[in-house]
Amino acid sequence: MSLLETIKSRAKDIHPELVELRHHLHAHPELSFQEYETSQFVKTQLDKLKIPYQSMADTGVVGLIEGRNPTSKTIALRADMDALPIQETNNVVYKSQNDGVMHACGHDVHTTSLLGAAKILSENTLQFEGSIKLIFQPGEERLPGGATLMIKDGVLENPTPNAIVGQHVMPFIPAGKVGFKSGMYMASADEIYMTVKGKGGHAAMPELNIDPVLITSHIIVALQQIVSRNAAPKTPSVLSFGKVIAAGATNVIPDEVKVEGTFRTFDEKWRNEAHKKIIKLAESLTEGMGGVCEIEIRKGYPFLKNHPEVTSLARASAVEYLGAENVVDLDIWLAAEDFAWYSQQTDACFYRLGTRNEEKGIISGVHTPTFDIDESALEIGSGLLAWIAVNQLSQAEAL
Repeated sequence: MSLLETIKSRAKDIHPELVELRHHLHAHPELSFQEYETSQFVKTQLDKLKIPYQSMADTGVVGLIEGRNPTSKTIALRADMDALPIQETNNVVYKSQNDGVMHACGHDVHTTSLLGAAKILSENTLQFEGSIKLIFQPGEERLPGGATLMIKDGVLENPTPNAIVGQHVMPFIPAGKVGFKSGMYMASADEIYMTVKGKGGHAAMPELNIDPVLITSHIIVALQQIVSRNAAPKTPSVLSFGKVIAAGATNVIPDEVKVEGTFRTFDEKWRNEAHKKIIKLAESLTEGMGGVCEIEIRKGYPFLKNHPEVTSLARASAVEYLGAENVVDLDIWLAAEDFAWYSQQTDACFYRLGTRNEEKGIISGVHTPTFDIDESALEIGSGLLAWIAVNQLSQAEAL
């Protein structure tokens, strides 16, 4: 039996175990940088597999599987472990038991898939040359991102990986399929926090007030020209505001308005220029209308770039594993991922695992209280990740 056939067979055999692992993780979600029980659960599973590991970034776990000639080359596989502050509304036996916390972004799937891949790979260490680093990372959902903390703690050292591969659920792709995009894939993401201060008072006497609500409305509209008239048309950019709090009333103009938003793009030079333009326009417009603007832009994750050769090989591996009809090409996406920190440090590939099943009603997007997956995807999630890893090792010296 070939190694490909062995991996596919084992992925199928352990599928019931993968479902159990995923159910446990889904029922016990933990918020970013609070993944203490999840971290211990991962360690327990690695102990069962006799895979050595170390703790990193408090709740992070890094395991190492050594094949033949283990110091020759290394491939890293990454999964994130944190959940979101969302109240789950699914009526399933594995529903979240932690009030207000839910695995609504599939990180339970990512952790399960990496544990499954670890099991398969640890059973076949004589079949590949090199080492495979298993990265179970905390805090993907919150700045500064667990990836950057793991990097600071040395996750890309001792041994240094030749490349890193990450996998993420995609509810818009049917279960049974996966998706790839070479080059620029996901955007940088920055958080904007703004307080517009004026002088509140009775809404019937506007001449006595400095209306921060009116000023804020002008700012939000005016800032759209930062993208429409300053960004190069070929550089995707998004400036959106999702939170505006003006705690007045029908007849009360408040003293201040608080605004929160996001800026995303694919160009670091333009990113920095845009920050300056956003701040200058907001402050000058507010000053011109008699108010004061306090604005902070918190720099978040960089853009995510998929290395052409690493991604091409991973895609070819997926075609071998699933057939060409089950491998789709992805477009750029202006969502953000802290896997981008790894992609800025080493050759990387971040691909998508299809989880949708319309017949079963599994159609909700990530970050929603009804998100779920077709659990047949767990078999592919584990097996394909293992197959990609051994193929990357076989080509690592050429990357």
